[in-house]
Amino acid sequence: MAHCASVINIFSREVIDVKFVWRQWVVMMFFALFSVQSMAADGWSSYKSRYLASDGRIRDTGNNNVSHTEGQGYAMLLAVANDDRQTFDRLWQWTNAHLSNSQNGLFYWRYNPAASDPVVDRNNASDGDVLIAWALLRGGQKWNVAEYLQQSDKIQRAIVSHNVITFAGRTIMLPGAQGFNKNSYVIINPSYFLFAAWQDFADRSHLQVWSKLIEDSFDLLGEMGNFGSSGLPLDWVALNADGSLAPAIAWPPRFSYDAIRIPLYIWWYDPQSLRLAPFQRFWSNYSRLQTPAWINVSSNEAAPYNMAGGLLAVRDLTMGDTGQLSDQLDAKEDYYSASLRLLVWTAWKHR
Repeated sequence: MAHCASVINIFSREVIDVKFVWRQWVVMMFFALFSVQSMAADGWSSYKSRYLASDGRIRDTGNNNVSHTEGQGYAMLLAVANDDRQTFDRLWQWTNAHLSNSQNGLFYWRYNPAASDPVVDRNNASDGDVLIAWALLRGGQKWNVAEYLQQSDKIQRAIVSHNVITFAGRTIMLPGAQGFNKNSYVIINPSYFLFAAWQDFADRSHLQVWSKLIEDSFDLLGEMGNFGSSGLPLDWVALNADGSLAPAIAWPPRFSYDAIRIPLYIWWYDPQSLRLAPFQRFWSNYSRLQTPAWINVSSNEAAPYNMAGGLLAVRDLTMGDTGQLSDQLDAKEDYYSASLRLLVWTAWKHR
């Protein structure tokens, strides 16, 4: 009986050991799976899974899944920041194949996959062109790819030729090659003022036009603060031949979803810039989660809803509240909000 009891005890210990090993294995596999899922849930991976089509097209989920040069340029910049050359190549190949305008070296601004002719409007958007050229420049420098640098140089020259003009004594960048120069006045979009990109172009080409564009655009931003008591610029502005500025009549006089990018682009160029002060002053009137998403600069009418997502990220960066910044995307965040959030993160981490 003693021998039997000994055998039973040995068998029991072996069973216990097997259970222990099994539990340990399950725990290890759980943490391994959790780790993989955590890695896959970083902002860039989430962005690609939500907005990037297999062919390299970025889908604007807040705008019927159309694509535009802005989105392609944003994603290309994010690919460089995340050292993801494979995705960068896919983005650039699709952009070059479907949006490139061989007539002027720029890019068609919008692509609608649901239309019989996906590119109906043959105009460009100068911010999209700048973003693409900037991403190619950064990618070429990061990965030592001469072809990217050459393509960037080519696009930069086309931007200067077709979008940068001297008007009312100022060097300005038109929003597009067509439709914005009205002779007696021009329409400008200050959210297209990509100062950090222009500075990189100046460093690359040594052309004074980029430095002049930076200087004059900063001056214009300062003058745009005179439209209302908020001191904020507008989404769209008219520059008259006499040098005066006025709200562009075809758009509401708002600091809104376009202009929210202005403080981001200023910060990306110079985090200590005094041009950030109007935004800081205005937003300091509101608690973080009670800041209106937009304001009518003329009437002071505020949006009936508050900032969230990428808009809030721009506010946090501008206000120096960087502890709130994250590359984690909200479950229902659309393309534009997610892009702003990751651009803020990139500016802060990779400036």
